[in-house]
Amino acid sequence: MLSAAAAVAALSIALLSCDGQNARNAKNARGEDDLTRWVDQYIGTGGHGHVFMGASVPFGAVQLGPVSIPRDWDWTSGYHRSDTTVIGFAHTHLSGTGIGDLCDIILMPTTGATNHARGDENEGYESGMWSHFSRRDEYCAPGYYATYLERYEVGVELTATERVGFHKYTFPTNAPDSRVVIDLAGGTGWDAPTETFMRVAGESTIEGYRFSKGWAPDQKIFFVAEFSRPFQAFKIYDGNTPVEGDEYSSRQTFGEAMFGEAGGEAVYVKVAISPVGVENARENMAAELPGWDFGGTIAEAKDAWNDELSKIRIETDDEATKRIFYTALYHTMIAPSLFCDVEGDYRGADGLPKKAASFTNYTTLSLWDTYRAAHPLMTIIHPEKVPDIINTMINIYRQQGKLPVWHLAGNETDTMVGNPAIPVVADAILKGFTGFDREAAYEAMKTSAMLDERGLDHYKKYGYIPFDLYGESVATTLEYALADWALGQVAMMEGRNEDYDYFDARSRAYRHFFDPGTGFLRGRAADGGWRTPFDPFASTHRADDYTEGNAWQYTWLVPHDVEGLAAAFGGMEPFHAKLDSLFVARGDMGAQASPDISGLIGQYAHGNEPSHHITYFYTMTGQPHKTARLVRRVLSELYNDAPDGLSGNEDVGQMSAWYVLSALGFYQVEPAGGRYFFGSPAVDAAELEVGEGKIFTIEAMDNSADNIYIQRVVLNGREHDKPYITHADISAGGEMILEMGPEPAIWY
Repeated sequence: MLSAAAAVAALSIALLSCDGQNARNAKNARGEDDLTRWVDQYIGTGGHGHVFMGASVPFGAVQLGPVSIPRDWDWTSGYHRSDTTVIGFAHTHLSGTGIGDLCDIILMPTTGATNHARGDENEGYESGMWSHFSRRDEYCAPGYYATYLERYEVGVELTATERVGFHKYTFPTNAPDSRVVIDLAGGTGWDAPTETFMRVAGESTIEGYRFSKGWAPDQKIFFVAEFSRPFQAFKIYDGNTPVEGDEYSSRQTFGEAMFGEAGGEAVYVKVAISPVGVENARENMAAELPGWDFGGTIAEAKDAWNDELSKIRIETDDEATKRIFYTALYHTMIAPSLFCDVEGDYRGADGLPKKAASFTNYTTLSLWDTYRAAHPLMTIIHPEKVPDIINTMINIYRQQGKLPVWHLAGNETDTMVGNPAIPVVADAILKGFTGFDREAAYEAMKTSAMLDERGLDHYKKYGYIPFDLYGESVATTLEYALADWALGQVAMMEGRNEDYDYFDARSRAYRHFFDPGTGFLRGRAADGGWRTPFDPFASTHRADDYTEGNAWQYTWLVPHDVEGLAAAFGGMEPFHAKLDSLFVARGDMGAQASPDISGLIGQYAHGNEPSHHITYFYTMTGQPHKTARLVRRVLSELYNDAPDGLSGNEDVGQMSAWYVLSALGFYQVEPAGGRYFFGSPAVDAAELEVGEGKIFTIEAMDNSADNIYIQRVVLNGREHDKPYITHADISAGGEMILEMGPEPAIWY
């Protein structure tokens, strides 16, 4: 009989062999190319990428994967490539965030009684129930994760459906005391449990909940855990203290399912979760995973990922590019995540359960990041999900009085600045999406823009936010202004002329900050005076006029009015001269600068979102060759297929969405409206499924490392003389040919 480690390795190798010709020839169950084999889940697990590692399905409520001991910044997802400790396997994770939370409902297989504490690697195994694992025994693929716990000699395999995590634990043959610990106290360490409850609900079933306070200030998650065999006994603990009875509530409730000598036979556990209640979790289990077919569940998860990954099929001879591309596409589909049960129930932003919603509710809305590229990408390849996203936001507005800012587990965190949901809602309206109440959507945008919170009162009074009245004044004003522009575009389309005039005027707020003497946007006081002293390189994290940036980066956060910004500089020539200098400027940002200011080319910071549109300004202003050079440089230098393969946090799909769109050859610069400006494609051809059975194909003729400049664009057989392609062009289906060459050219 194979050992547990060998059994895990054998299955994993069979499932995951993905090198060279095997990957190119691999087929899935339907006989189509197996695109999951190009996904390398290690990309972004090193450095500051903070990505999720584990098993999930696209946009699922469950992200089932390991949690390590450390609670430091680079472990916000619960996992980091540099670490080989594990305290257990949690059912919810964040991916790519700068703040930690979740990692709820942790299971850990052990052999014998253990200390339930998190532990400390330096203090040895007696300090907690943690174990080491080895990279040689760790395997992963979309929908599947496997490892081997060296301390307990237990093989672990994980897969998932949308709302159910599925565990397989292979205990050593001669272990006399096999157990599975259910840990309701643990997590990333960024949150604190406020109440945890566990009940023995049958000879093989446990149910309960975990309430906690962290980044999400009032999180509630309910679960039902069903084991494949009856336990010999089940014990409940308060921390490490055993308690009497079959149910218990505390802030640190643990349970141990005891199986005696498991005899080398696998123990399976299914864990269904719900944001509403235990009964809902039970219904989720019955609907999604009534049986015990572990291999079949892996296959279904793999098929689900192939269905979504195949929405973009690329051609390139560069295998590294293919790995980076499909891993990036994978990362864009971990969140937003489902926040509802199979019958449509969910927990609202008011903290109250909602019954049988007519739409699919989502959470993990990292909007300050994702309005820029991840949501525009979704409008292209996931048009069927857009109405649900907008309905989610409208209902959040109804429940909390404003559109979401950064929503997590049904909670408003108010993280980051501006009104980042407005561009997402406006974009959907401007692109012609239906399936939601447009009047309610407009009301939600306008009301959110007219509140008196988060600096909006000063913004309305002064036309900008004075630095002596509110922090991060420049960044906050600029984010409000671009959201106002998006709202104004909807107002203009719908004939709301008075609203259009008002919000369009507010969208020019950047002019208050432009200092012709320095050529930067800089902070002003309520009396109009400039903040002094002024150093355009300096940045103090969340304590000056900029949010995770400096004046060099924020001077360009005017994606909606590049012509107006150029006019402020005195015309295109000085504008281009200043823009050129951004990519070569070098200076000291200071010891207090945010670690998010990363991926630098001069002072352009690709590792953080406020810079993401800047390279495309050249195409917008008649110098597309400069965009081409810079985009190719970013694609090749600031993304790679190593664990430290991202230049900053993944930020819930935004970093990867930039790559996907730019590798295809275009990017939506303006916050809404659907004009995708051309750059330089990294792939030779692509086929996009754009909904309703329509296909949009892209062919980059003579594309190469030397031929990076677009010479000519042909759209559906006709010469295309614009620097952009519209969302309507793409979503209608058709064919676009980009003729590439080695010399700069203007085709528009």
